[in-house]
Amino acid sequence: MKTYKLLLLLCIATLISCKENNLGAQKKQVAQKGVIEIIALTDFKSKIEQETVQLIDVRTPGEYIEGRISYAKNINFYDSDFLNQLEKLDKNKPVYLYCKSGGRSGKASKRLLDAGFNLVYDLKGGFSGWERAGLPIKK
Repeated sequence: MKTYKLLLLLCIATLISCKENNLGAQKKQVAQKGVIEIIALTDFKSKIEQETVQLIDVRTPGEYIEGRISYAKNINFYDSDFLNQLEKLDKNKPVYLYCKSGGRSGKASKRLLDAGFNLVYDLKGGFSGWERAGLPIKK
């Protein structure tokens, strides 16, 4: 009976060890692929004010014209050449993205990582949250 329990414990320990090794490999793969960080308004605002950044508004041109965050470049998520336009950005510099509420910028963030970008910041709540907070808007 003791041998049976010992064998069972050994099998469980082996399974746990294999699972942890697989998780470690997944974390390394994500780290190599890049990072998406969804950040709150105050953090986003302070980051884009502190440095010259690649600030991208992925909304439609009509939405962009109605109001935007200063210095944001418009790259319409729905454009057929959206990926080609992203390729013009510097992959080694952080990219700051926003859309209306976070849906399109979330999808765009994943596309940026797939294209080889290292660090992507996505504005939590999007432009709607920025506007509701009474933060500066350029028209």
